[in-house]
Amino acid sequence: MLALQITLWILVFIVFYTYIGYGILLFLLIRVKRLFEGSKKTDPDETYEPDVTLFIAAYNERDYVAEKVRNSLELDYPHEKLHMVWVTDGSDDGTPELLKQYEGLEVHHLPERSGKIGAINRGMKLVKTPIVVFCDANTMLGRESIRRMVRLFSDPKVGCVSGEKRIFSKEKDSAAGAGEGLYWKYESMLKKWDAELYSVVGAAGELFAIRTELYQEVERDTLLDDFIISLRVAQKGYTIQYDPEAYAIETASANVKEELKRKIRISAGGLQSVIRLHSLLNVFRYGTLSFQYISHRVLRWTLAPLSLLFMLIVGLILSLQEGIFNFGFYSILFWLQIAFYIAALLGWYLENRSVRVKLLFVPYYFFIMNLSVFLGFIRFIKKTQSVNWERAVRSK
Repeated sequence: MLALQITLWILVFIVFYTYIGYGILLFLLIRVKRLFEGSKKTDPDETYEPDVTLFIAAYNERDYVAEKVRNSLELDYPHEKLHMVWVTDGSDDGTPELLKQYEGLEVHHLPERSGKIGAINRGMKLVKTPIVVFCDANTMLGRESIRRMVRLFSDPKVGCVSGEKRIFSKEKDSAAGAGEGLYWKYESMLKKWDAELYSVVGAAGELFAIRTELYQEVERDTLLDDFIISLRVAQKGYTIQYDPEAYAIETASANVKEELKRKIRISAGGLQSVIRLHSLLNVFRYGTLSFQYISHRVLRWTLAPLSLLFMLIVGLILSLQEGIFNFGFYSILFWLQIAFYIAALLGWYLENRSVRVKLLFVPYYFFIMNLSVFLGFIRFIKKTQSVNWERAVRSK
C-alpha cells in the first residue's frame, strides 16, 4: 500500500512538473536572476543589418505563392540585403514555374521529392549570407519579424533566434483551433522565460534563424528538422534566443483529426530527436541547457504521457483498496481523473456534432496531445512515419 502511494505521488509530481511546475520554477528562477543581475542586460544593436537569406523549402504550395511573395516583399528590411531562396524539390503543381515569374527570387527545383530536410540540406549549400531565416510557404510573417530576429545576432553568443508561431483564431474555432491557440500562447510564455534564463530549447519551424556557418547537415530521415538544427547550434555553445514580436501566423488545423495527424508526426520526431540528441541529457556537460531541455521537452515526449496512464492504473488500485465509493482521498483523486477523461470524451463527441463548448477544449486538446505521443511511439518503433511532410488541412 505504501509503495503504491509513493509511486502515485511520484507520477503526480512528474505530470504536474512537466505541464505546470516547470513554468512556475522558471518564473521564480528568472526573478532571482533579475535580482542578481539587475540592469546588466544589454539591448541588441538596432543598427546591425547583415545580408540575410529568407529560405523556404516548399512542396506543392501554388495556392500560397502569391500571398507569400507579397508578404516577403513587404518585410521591413533593406531589400538589397534580403535574398529570397525557394527550394521546391518534388513540386509538380506548378509551384516552381509560378515562382520563376517573380523577379528577385532564387528558385532551385528538382523533380525528385526528398522530403523537407533533403531540400534544406541541398539549399543550404547555396546560401552565401551570414544569417539564414527559415520559414514555411503557408505562414505570413509580421512586417518587422526579420529585423527583430536579426538584431539579436549582434550578440556573438547568439547562434539561433526563434520567432513566435501564432494561430489565427476565429470566434467559431474548432476544439483543435482553440486548443492549439491556447497551447501556443503558453509555449510562447515559456520560451520567453527560457530565453531569459539561458536559452530556448528548440525553434519552431514556422520561423527561425541561424548563423549560416553553424549549420550542420542533418540526417535525411530526420522528422523534426527545425528542432535538430536549432539544438545542434546550442550544442556548440551558442544560445537560442526568442522574440515574440517576430512572428509567423497561420490558421489552425481544420479539425482535431488533422491536428492529431500533425502531432503524431511531431511526437515520432520528438522521440527520434531525444535519441539523436542524447548527449544533451548530460547536465554535467551542458548545465542549464540540459536542465531546460529535459524539463521543457524530454519529459513531454517520454515520462509525462506514461505517468498519466500509470496514474490511472495505480489510482484505481488504491481507490479499490480504500473503497472506490467511500470517497476517501485516493478514490476522490481517481474520480477526478475519470471526470477529466469524460470531459475530453464529451468534447470529442460534441465536436463531431459541431457543438462547441469552450470549457471542454482544454481537456480535449490535452488528451489529444498526449495520445499522439503513444501513437507517435508506435510509428517510430515500426519506422512507418515518412520523412515527407504530409501537411495538415488548415481551417479557412
